[in-house]
Parts: sequence; structure tokens; C-alpha cells
Amino acid sequence: MNAILAATVKTPDIDWGALGPLIALTVGACVVLMTGLLRSPAARTNLVPALATLTLIVAGALAIGQWDSNADVLEEALRMDNLALAMTVLFCFAGVLTVALSLRDLAPRDAGHGEYYALLLVAVMGMVVLASAQNLVTVFLGFEVLSIPLYVLCATHLSSEGSLESGLKYLIIGSVGSACLLYGLALLYGATGATDFDAIAQAVGGGEIRGDVLFLSALALILTGLAFKASVAPFHQWTPDVYEGAPTPVTAFMAVATKAAALAIIVRLFDVAVVGAVDDWAPAMAALAVITMLVGNVGAIGQSSVKRMLAYSSVAQAGYMLVGVIVSTRLGVQALTFYLVAYVLMNMAAFAVIVARERETGLGDDISALRGLGAERPTLAWPITIAMLALAGFPATMGFWGKIYLIDAAVDNGWAWLGVAIVLGSSLSLVYYLRVVAAVWMPSLESSVAVAARPAGARPIMAGASPEADDVADTRAGAVPAGGDTPTASTARGTHEERTDADIGDGRDPSGRDRAADRDHVGRDHRHVHQPEVVLVAVACAAAVLLLGVFPDPLFDVARDVGEAFGNFD
Repeated sequence: MNAILAATVKTPDIDWGALGPLIALTVGACVVLMTGLLRSPAARTNLVPALATLTLIVAGALAIGQWDSNADVLEEALRMDNLALAMTVLFCFAGVLTVALSLRDLAPRDAGHGEYYALLLVAVMGMVVLASAQNLVTVFLGFEVLSIPLYVLCATHLSSEGSLESGLKYLIIGSVGSACLLYGLALLYGATGATDFDAIAQAVGGGEIRGDVLFLSALALILTGLAFKASVAPFHQWTPDVYEGAPTPVTAFMAVATKAAALAIIVRLFDVAVVGAVDDWAPAMAALAVITMLVGNVGAIGQSSVKRMLAYSSVAQAGYMLVGVIVSTRLGVQALTFYLVAYVLMNMAAFAVIVARERETGLGDDISALRGLGAERPTLAWPITIAMLALAGFPATMGFWGKIYLIDAAVDNGWAWLGVAIVLGSSLSLVYYLRVVAAVWMPSLESSVAVAARPAGARPIMAGASPEADDVADTRAGAVPAGGDTPTASTARGTHEERTDADIGDGRDPSGRDRAADRDHVGRDHRHVHQPEVVLVAVACAAAVLLLGVFPDPLFDVARDVGEAFGNFD
């Protein structure tokens, strides 16, 4: 007994500096949650978002300050190398943009400002853990810490049926993905006898378990679980419905940050822990990549909802980015890093414009809300045009260099046919990306007739706005809802009355679900036509897409640093 009492427990060495971003996010989430309990409306609507933004900026700055440190943390449970640090900065950047897009949204008000922004910070924290994990237990911990807040955030429009449906669908299907991942991780532990990635790599490299059914089943289940999170076909079914029903700022955050986190752990797990079995899993992943490109691009063509179109677009983009994992080279990791940064900027520019038009037109995310935007709101028209062209891979944009980088990595390691698939997929995507561009710059006949029929001196009416609000904001609105009701018809019914389904058209998506009520809910309560933060997000992201498309060298250097610090490639 005395010997037991005298025994000392060896505690792990903790590098607090390397854990700085996680500590900042944890403390910030707690402070934001408690601040949201204050009775002052100004504290909830102004101070809480400001504290959330400050937390994200501090966490991102701490990650930048550790660049090139490449430290193992908590007994090698985490590795804060350049890949993890780059992803941390990317997650924090996406979080800051999401806070800006959420300032005038209904979701924080319905769910509670403190709860909404605290959940956002916790989700970012889970992403950081997932992207830096190098232990099977840490992988699942990060996966759940990332997922659970997003289930709630999707349903934060409490009075919107679509938002509640979105949260429930994501919870159910996400739980299936989590179960697949957990079973796969358990089987991988059973096959290798280890949870650390380095020990797993040694066991796989020995060759004894390469043909083991237990090991192959583990890889299949792990890939399935992570494919759910990354929206890889055929595990993408949840994506269009969840993206459409969730609050648009949450959709934007999920579309960019969640996919980046999922792909970061896929590349870390498959290109480090099980890279010795690349001949076993690479052909299956390549088949998934091609199927994903095809399903995503074909599924996007028939969508009238821009959010559903971008959901299918994100599926296709996941197929492109999987190529960076499949090639299992340093060049592939560099290409994936470059494309993830481009993907965040391109999509955030597009979603910012959707947020603005939802609040200005009452047409929701329907493509008709974008018609005539070039003439009415050029400050919004140019960002979404640049975003669409970049997503399609037009030259002089980041999307072009990202696809070239991925194709180069594929050809360099004998996967040239995957490069051809990227080219063909990008060509097919022009059908729906250019459709959006056409809607922006080519006004419909209906909108032209509506403008011609409007009495002289009449002002554009924003959906749901009061006459007093229109007196203040008439010069800022600058938009007649195109493809929907004319302003005179809306005015005749009264701006204080709830609009019916006939007011906004049929409003049914391909699945047959009526979106009119959701659009009405969003358009009715937002009376702030002047949205400088949303316009700033759209313009800044689009400008970055162009600037880094013309001068991509700084981002190439970052990607090169990530590749050199990652894994054990020759």
C-alpha cells in the first residue's frame, strides 16, 4: 500500500503554445455563451458577435505565429504541423465571414445570440481537433465536436419548417456517418493493435495485414463515414436538402469549413496512417471521385434553388479535391491545400450574394432573385459572377490554378485519367454556372415589363419592409424583384400583410417541397436593405479570388510549406 501511495503518476508534457488556438476557442466560446445571458439587447446583438469575431481572430493569429513549428502535442494525439495550422487559419477565416453574414439574420435571434455564436466557435474547435488528429480516438472526438453544434445550427430558424427539417435530416444521416466511422476506427484498431497513426503505419507497412478482411473492412467503413461529412457521392444525399433548409450563413459555413476539415483528416489518415496500403484503397477512392464529379455536376443542372445548385456543386468539388488524396504525394497535398483555400473564397463570395438577395427580394434563394442584378446592384453582381467563373475554372481566377494544380499532381503520379475527369467535369459544370451568370447580367422579359409599367417616381419595395423603412432605404434598395411579383402588385396587397404562395410563384424544388413559407419568413422580418458587412464579404472574397488568380505565388508558397512539413513523402 505504501508503495502504491508513493508511486508517482507520470503526466504528459503539454506544449501550451501549440495548443494556443484551441485554448483561445474554448475560452472564447465560454465567454460568448455567458455574455449572451446579459439582459441588454445591445450586448446580445453587438457585443456577442464582436467577442466571437475577436476569438476567431486571436485563434487564427496564434496559429500563424506557430508556422513551421510542426509540433506533436498531448503525447502525439495531435500534430500542429503546417497542414493543421493552415486549416486552423482557414476555419477561423470562414468563421469570421459567417459572423458577418449572421449579423442581420433571424437565426441568432431565434436561437439566442450567445448560443448561436458559441456553437459556431465550438464547431471551429472541433474542426481544428479533427484536422490535427493523429490518433484514432482524437479523430472521433474531433468529428463529434464538429458535428453536434452543426446539427443545432442547421435548425436555428425555429419558426421555419425547412430549417427544422434540415437539422433533423442532418442529425439522422450524420449519426449514420458517425456510426460507420466509429466502427471503422474500431476495426482498424483491431487489425493493427494501435491507435496512433505512426504505429498504424508501421503495422501496415509490414505487409502482414494488407489482405486481411478486418483491415479492408475498416478502410471501407472509415472512408464511408468521412465521405458522409465531405459530401462524397453516393453518400451526399443529405447535402441539397440540408443546405437549402439551413440558415444561409450556416449553409455557407458548412459548405466551406466542414468540407475542408473532412478532407484534411482524409489526407492525414490515408496518406500517413494507411499509406502503405495505397494500392488497396486508391482505386476505390478514385472510383468514388469520378462518381462524385459526375453526380454533382449532373445534379446541379436542373436546380432553380441557388443553394441546392451550390450543394451539388460542392459534391462535384469534393470529387476534384479527392484527387489530391489519391495520388499520395507531396504535390497532391500541396494541390489540395491550394484548392481548399480557393474553395472557401469562391463559395463565400457566392453565398454572401445569396444572403443579400434573400433579404432584399423575398424570393429566397431562387435563381429569379438574381435576375437583373447586373443593372440593379453591380456591387453584388460582380462578386457572384467571379465566384461562378472561378468555380468553373476560368483562367485568371484561383479556381483555374487550383484545378491545374490537381491535374498536375494526378499526371505526375500516373493518374492522368483522373486529370481528364477533372477537365470533363469542369466543362459540364459550365452549364449551371453560366446559367447563374446569365441570370445576373441578362434581365428577364418579365422584369423589363415590370420596370416599364412602374409609375413614374415609384420606389422599389423590399419584401416585408414597412413604408417607413422604405422612406429611409429607397435609394439603397435599387432592386425590383425579377421573375416574381411586380412592386405594384405587392404594394396593392400591403407591405404589412403576409405574402401568399401566389405572391412568390410556385416555389417548389425538384423534390416537391414547398419553399414559399420559408422565403416568406426570411423576407418578411429583414428590413435592413443597407447591408454593408454582407457586401464587404462578397466584394473582398471575389477580389481575393481574382488577385490570387493573377498573382498566385504567395498561396503557392503556403501550399509548398504544407507539403514539405506533411507526412513522410520522399
